[in-house]
Amino acid sequence: MNILDTIVAQKKREVALLPPIRVTAADLQQALAPLPARRDFFAALQSPARGPLALIAEVKKASPSAGIICPDFDPVRIAREYEAAGAACLSVLTDRTFFQGSPDDLERIRAAVKLPLLRKDFIIDERQILEAAEMGADAILLIVRILNDESLKHFHSLAAGAGLAALVEVHDEAELDRALAIGARLIGVNNRDLDTLTVDLGTTERLAAKIARHPEAEDKLLVAESGIQTRADAARMQRAGAGAILVGEALLKNPAGIAAWVSELLTGI
Repeated sequence: MNILDTIVAQKKREVALLPPIRVTAADLQQALAPLPARRDFFAALQSPARGPLALIAEVKKASPSAGIICPDFDPVRIAREYEAAGAACLSVLTDRTFFQGSPDDLERIRAAVKLPLLRKDFIIDERQILEAAEMGADAILLIVRILNDESLKHFHSLAAGAGLAALVEVHDEAELDRALAIGARLIGVNNRDLDTLTVDLGTTERLAAKIARHPEAEDKLLVAESGIQTRADAARMQRAGAGAILVGEALLKNPAGIAAWVSELLTGI
């Protein structure tokens, strides 16, 4: 069993403890109604003010591949630093077991910054989408590999019906075909192979070329994820066709600090 299988098995145990309800777009809209207005995740990434390559900066304490990334983890401080440094959106890990995150992190961050927020977790059940809405997320992550076609389409439709963005994550051509088949506009390419945990930036280059040939390519926004460590890496992803990059570990572990490293990563691109 690889790490992704282990994570999904844990998620199944977690969702088994949730109230046994069916979730509709109306339920999500009702959950969102008492909260402040949604922040447009997709539009924030497309804003001309962000330049040709927008940054989704990730707030996370740990990961299965890297272990503890940020020993002095303060999610609100990190989020504020990302916002001040020019990030377009934030990705917030809410998984407790493998990433040492928490839904509380997202709720606290939402109160502290004005940027759109992605709930970064392993969604396998529609009730997790309701949770995301209740905690104040503006977007959710849908990992194609862990969902069958029916669930992928249903979850994507639920999110759209409630006004939540969905970052649909793929790693190979077959997964990309499935994402395109449901009309995904925001497509994340994970450069990390979740079987081996190895990283290859060529994954984004290969899949970006396929997206560019799609009849509705102009309606798509590609997010390159994982393995982006330097300005050269970021520039390479932009040349491949990415409109945004998702970066966490490289920003959090850099001794120069978040502001300096965001500037280093994006200046001149």
